[in-house]
Amino acid sequence: MIREVHGDILLSRADVVAHGVAPNDDFSSGLALALRERWPSLYKDFRHFCRVSHPAEGELWLWGGPGVRIANLFTQTAAYGHGARPGTAHLEHVNAALRALRKTIDKEGFASAALPRLATGVGRLAWDDVRPLIEHHLGDLRIPVHLYSVYEPNHAAQEG
Repeated sequence: MIREVHGDILLSRADVVAHGVAPNDDFSSGLALALRERWPSLYKDFRHFCRVSHPAEGELWLWGGPGVRIANLFTQTAAYGHGARPGTAHLEHVNAALRALRKTIDKEGFASAALPRLATGVGRLAWDDVRPLIEHHLGDLRIPVHLYSVYEPNHAAQEG
């Protein structure tokens, strides 16, 4: 069941927090930057994973740190080459990444999940195009899916 909440996703108590990135992303803006600042080892491990695995758009990489699991959804085009910047998100990548997230939630047995307005900030997609994909892939889950539709810094959402 999807439930919209207002607050700071970094304060979520969900079993897994998802966010959108690009392969080889530098985590220099948006939620990715906040995650990098909060868990520096996430970014270090992410860079290593990308160098070794060469992930493709539409895939997912799951990271676990102290008391947190982060699902890095590859929603944006890759940033390959020295100094390259990640491209924008594409609906087909979001669709595939959400499919991968659903499989990961089922496989790992997560009891709850949280995600932002995926791919609508740095990814530059329209929320009206992304939200139906989230509902399609996660709407029938029997676990709470907290959709952080409004960002309120340092405010814990009422996840219930």
